[in-house]
Order: sequence, then C-alpha cells, then structure tokens
Amino acid sequence: MRYKSEAFGRFKEYRLEVENHTGRKIKAFRSDQGGEYLSGEFIYYLKENIILSQWTPPGTPQLNDVAERRNQTLLDMVQSMMSFIKLPSSFWGYALEIAAKLLNMVSSKTVSQTPYEI
Repeated sequence: MRYKSEAFGRFKEYRLEVENHTGRKIKAFRSDQGGEYLSGEFIYYLKENIILSQWTPPGTPQLNDVAERRNQTLLDMVQSMMSFIKLPSSFWGYALEIAAKLLNMVSSKTVSQTPYEI
C-alpha cells in the first residue's frame, strides 16, 4: 500500500479473502483511530457488515498488544538475521519478509494449525 487512502479498498479485499479461505466472518476491527479508518464510508461499511469497531486511544500502541507483540517478534528476528549474516541495511525489507513467512509456518499454543495452513 503506497497511500493511506488505499486502506478502505485493501480492507474490503482482505475481508473477502479471509472469509473465503476460512469460511468465518470478521467480527471486530481494531484500529488506532488513524484517519484512513475514520471515513464515513469505512465506518458505514463496518456497520453494514456487522463488524464491531474497536478504537484504541491515539498514541497508545501498547493497547494493541497482539499486533505489537508480533511486531516486536518480527523486529527481533530481523535484527538477529541481519547481525548474524552481516547484511547491509538495504536488505532489511527482505529479512522482514522472510521472518514473516517463517512465523506463519510455525504452530502456536492457541491454534492447532499454522497460519499458513489456515
């Protein structure tokens, strides 16, 4: 996504993909009240599709603990990979992509399948 204005269209695509692949509906949408999520069109879409809007206070990323924990795990993995192999910082994006793929192929305590299998 290059522009924040693309968020609404990307969310609609994501919702359809998730619901088609899992057969389950998205029940809640959590956001930091970014302007890209506060448009009347976006809010109407959420209400129309019975998706609960959950807004965290601005400037408090620690309240979105699941996403922040995943971000920290990804950051730790990237830093480890970059320092172990001694790659230049221009490869940071590639290392992040690999770290995300690895995390999606690893099982967790709460779900019997990996995100990749789901």
